[in-house]
Amino acid sequence: MSLTSNLHLLLPEFLLAGLAFVIFSADLLLAEGRKHWLAWISVLGLIGLTVLSLLLLWDRDELMYGGLFHVDAYSLFFKTFFMVLGIVVILSSIDFVKARFTSQGEYYAIILMAILAMNIMSASGELLTAYIALELMSFSFYIMVAYLRGNPLSNEAGIKYILIGAFSSAFLLFGISIVYTTTLETRFVDIAGFLANANDISPALWVGLGMMLVGLGFKMAAVPFHMWAPDVYQGAPLPITAYLAVGSKAAAFALVLRMFSEAFAPAIDDWRILIAVLAVATMSVGNLAAMVQHNVKRLLAYSSIGQVGYLLVGIAALSHLASNGIMLHIVGYAFTSMAVFVGVITFFNMTGKEEIKDMAGLADSHPFLAASIAIGLFSLAGLPFFAGFATKFYLFNAAANEDMLWLAGIAVLNSLFSLYYYLNVIRQMYIEPKPEPADEEQVIEEEGRVVTLSQRPSLLLTGVLAAMVLGTIFVGVFPFPIVEAIEAATTALAIVG
Repeated sequence: MSLTSNLHLLLPEFLLAGLAFVIFSADLLLAEGRKHWLAWISVLGLIGLTVLSLLLLWDRDELMYGGLFHVDAYSLFFKTFFMVLGIVVILSSIDFVKARFTSQGEYYAIILMAILAMNIMSASGELLTAYIALELMSFSFYIMVAYLRGNPLSNEAGIKYILIGAFSSAFLLFGISIVYTTTLETRFVDIAGFLANANDISPALWVGLGMMLVGLGFKMAAVPFHMWAPDVYQGAPLPITAYLAVGSKAAAFALVLRMFSEAFAPAIDDWRILIAVLAVATMSVGNLAAMVQHNVKRLLAYSSIGQVGYLLVGIAALSHLASNGIMLHIVGYAFTSMAVFVGVITFFNMTGKEEIKDMAGLADSHPFLAASIAIGLFSLAGLPFFAGFATKFYLFNAAANEDMLWLAGIAVLNSLFSLYYYLNVIRQMYIEPKPEPADEEQVIEEEGRVVTLSQRPSLLLTGVLAAMVLGTIFVGVFPFPIVEAIEAATTALAIVG
């Protein structure tokens, strides 16, 4: 088969890149008052690409370019997930961007480039392909984090993120080089074959894998490689904080799950305990540090670090059931976290504030907004009837089935700890009195730009928020349709053992 005979299977990626360049170009041509159209063009384009991907790639299972790129149910699941998430992020950004940014087209185009990178990460079957995709995603986020150019916190966040990101990329690339010099392979399936047939594995291979874990740990914000996350989350524009918390984590685990399943599973007994210890440290530090936070973005940063720990439980307990649990938790976490973030974005658009104490009395003035944030927080804590309970139950049960009941117990205990700081936010909204209306400003100045605050939640954000809340409840009460889709996806994920 020639290299171009199945090139049409990459049509969604080509069109997504083309859509990004169209948005870049249109930003130069449209008048300032019409640049918000670019958001809707991006949304319509992503909807079309989602439909095209499902029609074109359904039931396809092919390896392209000698195994560098997978076209299968697993990659299709995550492509659909990333494009739908991109739609939600763009819709959540429209009011925020219109009020605060001049280069609106660049913002939406960079989001599209990040989606392209995430799609390639989920389909990568080779280390260097995965590395290039990961770097494309990282560079997109470097730019978006520092997009508030007049904001010192945003500038600081961008500098910290790019410096630590470059440092972690060096570790990752150096680890890949050591793995290659040991195995003479970079394709996942070939590395698995080497591990399965090797009688005596060189210690250099474990050094290389360890360095790769350091690099990936920085990208995922796993402890002790998490130090950048709180400052970056606080300084980034709010919609990008949401995208970092959900999109970058999901893409990283889409890559890590395929890599460990298809490349390193034959040596699982050698690295399982290392991942388990990393999971315990990550969820414990994330949840304990969140208890003392006063800024809602920093609190959610540490909360997302805790969620990384739960997902690492699934990697440590690697199996088909654990793979299903990881993917289900990613979906549930996306609905849940976006419900909270869209609520916080809505609150910020109305007040320009992001401290937890500023949310006092929100339930009295905006009961639906407060209820939506509360539902999201209860779900993050893992309470019944919400997505977090169903997904954590599935994930922790997978760990228990792999004789890691102790790890599942620590994860359950951490979920209980997390309820403390989530309830602190809910207490502010429902118990603390609302400040006097005289303290509220309708017009504020941000970085030399006059921003008019919204009087009430916009209809668009209310609709997005309602959809995220319904998704959170749906996954918690009736997750079976999503579980079936995930099980179909993981059949393409060969867990080599």
